Amino acid sequence: MESRAELLIPIDMLSDLERRFFWWEPVGSEPRSPERIIAQAMSFAGFEEIRTLEQELGPDLLVDIMLNAQPGWIDARSWEFWRGRLARATGRTIPLDAPARSFDAGRV
Repeated sequence: MESRAELLIPIDMLSDLERRFFWWEPVGSEPRSPERIIAQAMSFAGFEEIRTLEQELGPDLLVDIMLNAQPGWIDARSWEFWRGRLARATGRTIPLDAPARSFDAGRV
């Protein structure tokens, strides 16, 4: 089943963002998800690219991507930038901190 991002993001935009913001090959045989590509762009985009993301995708889809991001997809500095910007634009609640990796998951 296609994700909301797959349905709403033009394939040429995704291809362009992936080419600019990923400098390594995908791991495994599966392609990167649209959400992963957009999250990477949210971490590395310059101001003009930020404005393009906002205009092309809209703030609600960007919030959805943040709320479903995996640990490490969006760095802390970018998370804070986008959190303030998108919470104000949408009125939605976004956690203070980006999802973080847990290295003590095996502890009891």
